[in-house]
Amino acid sequence: MSEIRIEHVSRWYRNVVAVNDVSMTIGPGVTGLLGPNGAGKSTLIALMSGFLAPSTGTVTLDGAPLWRNEQIYRSIGLVPEREALFDYLTGRQFVVANAELHKLAAAGAAADRAIALVEMTEAQDRTIATYSKGMRQRIKMASALVHDPPVLLLDEPFNGMDPRQRIHLMDLLRTMGAEGRTVLFSSHILEEVEQVARQVEVVVAGRHAASGDFGAIRRLMTDRPNRFVLRTADDRLLASTLLGDPSVRGARLRPEGGIEVEASDFGRFSEALPRLAREHGVRLHEVTPTDESLESVFSYLVSS
Repeated sequence: MSEIRIEHVSRWYRNVVAVNDVSMTIGPGVTGLLGPNGAGKSTLIALMSGFLAPSTGTVTLDGAPLWRNEQIYRSIGLVPEREALFDYLTGRQFVVANAELHKLAAAGAAADRAIALVEMTEAQDRTIATYSKGMRQRIKMASALVHDPPVLLLDEPFNGMDPRQRIHLMDLLRTMGAEGRTVLFSSHILEEVEQVARQVEVVVAGRHAASGDFGAIRRLMTDRPNRFVLRTADDRLLASTLLGDPSVRGARLRPEGGIEVEASDFGRFSEALPRLAREHGVRLHEVTPTDESLESVFSYLVSS
């Protein structure tokens, strides 16, 4: 069980601040690093993989510093966003070369296992120059997994993948997280993170904007109403009743049926709704939050 700890880390390039006083801990399981392009995600992954020194602060893996520590590369598998491939090699040759760099006794067998894991066996003897973007992503993944690392860092790994490849990689990341590995992947695509990682670290403009379960993050945003759709046995009666409660900012009947509710106090609303429904004899058929998706969280944080 490995843990990456980032403590008060900043990184700047001359007068450009890429990461600004970020602190976070990445533990076992799958964590999504979410943010728009240019938010500092790639810089953070470079810091976590030991390829970049922090300007201030510390980055450690299980208590050991990552910068200028060659031993940590035995524990980390990295899938960078930028292309770092040799087009004249076959896919298998590339993965075997990485296995040999790690001084694995059975480099060929280790490469075969990693290539099979990412479903690239049929294409392994083709040169990388002939690979599509999605195939290049998968062979990079194989090279990162060849030494069976406990920590896996992936920078925008789904770029260029077709739907089948994306589903396979999502399943693979979930499996590795369930095995106890520490898996972190970055993305600016909200749906990708939401489907794979419940634990989310959000970075916006180089700053750490939020951390935790994305539903919990959303509920902490008390200055923005929580929105719900209710389906009940008597929409009109419950809507008028809810409008009298201090936790409700607004309620309106939907043309297609149901009630749209804006709640300013999630805790109070979650207590008041069943109580008021019971007191007025209105059966609740469905209560659905409409803005607990990562898209809602992300939009709020970017606009803050």
